[in-house]
Amino acid sequence: MARIVVFGATGYTGGLVAEALVGRGERPVLAARGADRVRALAAELGGLESAVADVGSPETVRALVERGDVLVATVGPFVRYGRPAVEAAVDAGALYIDSTGEPAFIREVFERYGPAAARSGGALMTAMGYDWVPGNLAGALAAERAGPAAVRVDTGYFLTGKAGMSGGTRATTAAGFSAPGFAWRDGRIVAERAAKRVRTFDVGGASRAAVSAGASDHFGIPRFAPGVREVNAYLGWFGGMSRPLQVFSAAGSVAMAVPGARALAEAATRRFVKGSSGGPDEQERAGGGSHIVAIAYDAGGNELAQVHLTGVNAYTFTGAIMAWAASRARAGAVQGTGALAPVEAFGLRELEAGAAEAGIAE
Repeated sequence: MARIVVFGATGYTGGLVAEALVGRGERPVLAARGADRVRALAAELGGLESAVADVGSPETVRALVERGDVLVATVGPFVRYGRPAVEAAVDAGALYIDSTGEPAFIREVFERYGPAAARSGGALMTAMGYDWVPGNLAGALAAERAGPAAVRVDTGYFLTGKAGMSGGTRATTAAGFSAPGFAWRDGRIVAERAAKRVRTFDVGGASRAAVSAGASDHFGIPRFAPGVREVNAYLGWFGGMSRPLQVFSAAGSVAMAVPGARALAEAATRRFVKGSSGGPDEQERAGGGSHIVAIAYDAGGNELAQVHLTGVNAYTFTGAIMAWAASRARAGAVQGTGALAPVEAFGLRELEAGAAEAGIAE
């Protein structure tokens, strides 16, 4: 019988996913590099099976899964640590789900690993957390309501209330603005630096600024609505710093063209911005929320449909939606092989129900 394996279970996000899976009645295998910590967590969550695996020894990651198993990867930053898990899933013909929000890794999964997974019979569902499931869902709903006249969809992600940021989020956000980005333009994926564009959205009656970002929205929305020729995904996490961030991004893209500059930036990020170092606890998460906007436009720039999703904070949603996806994947609900966007993997109606169950809905 197929198993669910949570790799990185002792990290912040991995722990949230493991707890949510147990809450759904699943008995996942917990895997991490620290034997004592993972055994303790497995005992705490009800005597679960545990395993030791480390990205520094890829063979230990490969040993976690066989064909048909579900590998949930939460070890980030993914551009640094994520490849052993996705390669293990591809090699085994397994189902793969990860928590990344990193544009470079998302593009690599779709363009490099997706074809290999299709050949092995596996399915890869990257960015299956708050980054970037709600925008894929909202964008698909907006495109569906707009109909065939929709040629452009903009999505915006906003945090509401108060909630802290985990060490993993800090690390991936820092890495994201120094790494090459991308966007869906004229019916294809093209390179585009992060924060190239700034726009505002109406969020609960207030105008809030957001900066453009590479996201799985750029892959997922056009796959659902092939007539969409342009997708713009925006992060509204930076408030009044959005315009300065755009300037910083432009200057950084010029600096990164200097030989050796990118390697120096990556080394600085590794030194000063650590990976998983904990995050907001349950009480802190309860003080935060989410608001996601998607707007569909016609060829003349006229608005055709607007969708607003609201609900729980990003971390709670990530744990819950990844657990939902893993459980549904183990039950055989995934549609297709290769690299799949959220709506593509589960269908619009089922994803809509799953997101609502995880705490974000219209």
